[in-house]
Amino acid sequence: MKFPPYKTFPTLDNERVSLREIRSSDMEALVEISYYDAIKAEDAQQAAEMHAKINEDYFDGNSIHWGIADRATDCIIGTCGYYRGFENGRGELGCVLLPDFRGKGYMSDAMKLAVDFGLNTIGLKQIWAATDRTNIAAVKLLERVGFRKTAEREDGEVEYFLCVINHVEKHI
Repeated sequence: MKFPPYKTFPTLDNERVSLREIRSSDMEALVEISYYDAIKAEDAQQAAEMHAKINEDYFDGNSIHWGIADRATDCIIGTCGYYRGFENGRGELGCVLLPDFRGKGYMSDAMKLAVDFGLNTIGLKQIWAATDRTNIAAVKLLERVGFRKTAEREDGEVEYFLCVINHVEKHI
């Protein structure tokens, strides 16, 4: 497996989106969707401080956090990445999109790029994500990109897994 950090921060692209390194110039746009340890950023300075912590996690080999940029404008419209380490060949994939860009297919594109990276670059055997069961848009997104529900917890979160063994997709 090839865990972060990488010699060069990976940029992933398709026709519509680019998963790229977050720049200091992106902080103002990210305030609305910046969180760290379930605390929301109040301003661009706090978003930058949170991003610095996320970068520390990256350099410790425990995460990779991309900005999702619209390819036509290079403007940041969300974030996506792997968080909480990569123990036992597993990675947790998370994402958030600015409200103006939701429901337009951007996150499906971003998640597909991130899943491919997790499987083919990191070498993960299992990718998982969790969302609140009432977040219907997130549930549909996860199912659309190949995740299948595997557990519902008492706290209202639903866990989804995409299992891959020898790069052959298997849903559990």
